[in-house]
Amino acid sequence: MKVILRIASVLVFACWSCQLFAQGTPSQPPSQSADNSSKAWQYSITVDGYIVQDGGSYASPVGTADHNWLHLEARYNYEDIHTGSLWAGYNFTAGKTLQLAVTPMLGGVFGRTNGIAPGCEFSLTYKKLQFSSSNEFVFDTSNHGDSFYYSWPELTFSPVSWLRVGGVAQHTKVLHTGLDTQRGFLAGVSVKNLEFTTYVLNPDLPMPTVVLEVGYSF
Repeated sequence: MKVILRIASVLVFACWSCQLFAQGTPSQPPSQSADNSSKAWQYSITVDGYIVQDGGSYASPVGTADHNWLHLEARYNYEDIHTGSLWAGYNFTAGKTLQLAVTPMLGGVFGRTNGIAPGCEFSLTYKKLQFSSSNEFVFDTSNHGDSFYYSWPELTFSPVSWLRVGGVAQHTKVLHTGLDTQRGFLAGVSVKNLEFTTYVLNPDLPMPTVVLEVGYSF
């Protein structure tokens, strides 16, 4: 119960903070000659392929759609194997030199695991450094004892615009190892709207996990 209360407090604080940022810089109504790109939908498709040494390899696709403040997301094999989830959230942004982006969300989880999940995605960017994290708590409606917390934080550095390197961690129900939290490093490159990233989790273990990710935005 303490963990649940802490997560709920974090989500409320994030939403409250973003509202303060938004109040500090009120947006102006667009003029008739404004660029229509601000009204367009933005989409992304990302597929993570987990190469697990014990034969439990799997793929996890994620699709997103954003329109101004509205964020929609669909996932599979993310919260659990053979499990899908649908999400809706609100996009907040603030700052110029130090850029903050926060999206509190609420999702429904169905399949091998069924439940309701409050979550939050955020990133903090300063020049070539970025810290980002995806968090959620899944309240399992079939068995309350199977409720769990998921987190995927990254700290990256981009020496050039098309390259990023850094560290990553993951606390998940899907990947089973002797560690509660997986940790490792990443390297990624981007070509126009395509991104390719390689993650190596638990590189110090006899059987590390490799994640190959490809993403496309349009």
